[in-house]
Amino acid sequence: MIVHWGGHDIQAWDARHAIAAAALQQDWAYGSSLAILGVPVLRARVMREGVQIAQAQFIVRKWGALGAMALCTRGPVWSQALSPKEEAEAFSALKKSLPLKGIRFMAVTPEVPVGQPHGLNSMRRIMTGMSTVMLDLRPSMDELRAQLDRRWRHRLVGGENSEMTIHRVGTNAGQYRWLLDAEMKQRTDKKLDGLPIQFFDLYVDSRKQPAKNILTLRADLGRDRIAAMMFLIHGEAATYQVGWTSDKGRDLHAHNLILWKGIEELRTRGIRMLDLGGVNTIRSAGIARFKMSTGGQVLSLAGTYI
Repeated sequence: MIVHWGGHDIQAWDARHAIAAAALQQDWAYGSSLAILGVPVLRARVMREGVQIAQAQFIVRKWGALGAMALCTRGPVWSQALSPKEEAEAFSALKKSLPLKGIRFMAVTPEVPVGQPHGLNSMRRIMTGMSTVMLDLRPSMDELRAQLDRRWRHRLVGGENSEMTIHRVGTNAGQYRWLLDAEMKQRTDKKLDGLPIQFFDLYVDSRKQPAKNILTLRADLGRDRIAAMMFLIHGEAATYQVGWTSDKGRDLHAHNLILWKGIEELRTRGIRMLDLGGVNTIRSAGIARFKMSTGGQVLSLAGTYI
């Protein structure tokens, strides 16, 4: 196997990413936006007999002059199904050719469910995998509604019958800035981490048509904003990235209605997979229950390997 660490074609990368409905962290625009913020990014294509079998995006964490670690999160994106042995050969080729100086480490958190065979058995697991909820948007809206948990659906009906109105927020930074300000306050209050706030403006502008990169929906009650959600779009998949609600929005279950309207809008844009984000049934049981009650599948990843 041969690994190319340069000479990539952006359109070809995006096309393979879209076919796989791959994760946000493997999207070209995700890497290019972080690179502008000063985060080193590496991209690789693994070739076998002149045919690409995988592509992988790495975020690099440097330790001064000593060396660095390259982290591939929810990748590589495979172009075809491979046996665990073939995957192991690809990981070995990536590791051996890693273009970093000094002490080099390669860490991989693959898009592999717990218990599924993979090619990482020769590597050491250093972290258990996170869990997220993946919602397949290919069924009809009626089918998606039928798979909702009864209580979730009841709250949705309540929202639909309320005086709340849902509005699509524009893609100009000034139109969604208030939501990012609310997100920063939430992070401070709850001691949470997340993508740099500057990342969002860069990601929105990373392609010629911002509407292909972002969807933000807001719930209003009269003249008051009471809740909102922001989704980042990557190829034929999207990720729920930011959510905020006021006390009134919480009382009216505004997020149920916003998410439902978001699902409807994403489907019209050709999105077939929605990543609802990480779930933690201990620390954030209510949020986890909200996501799992959509009928989506919990994806628990195998872990991080070096």
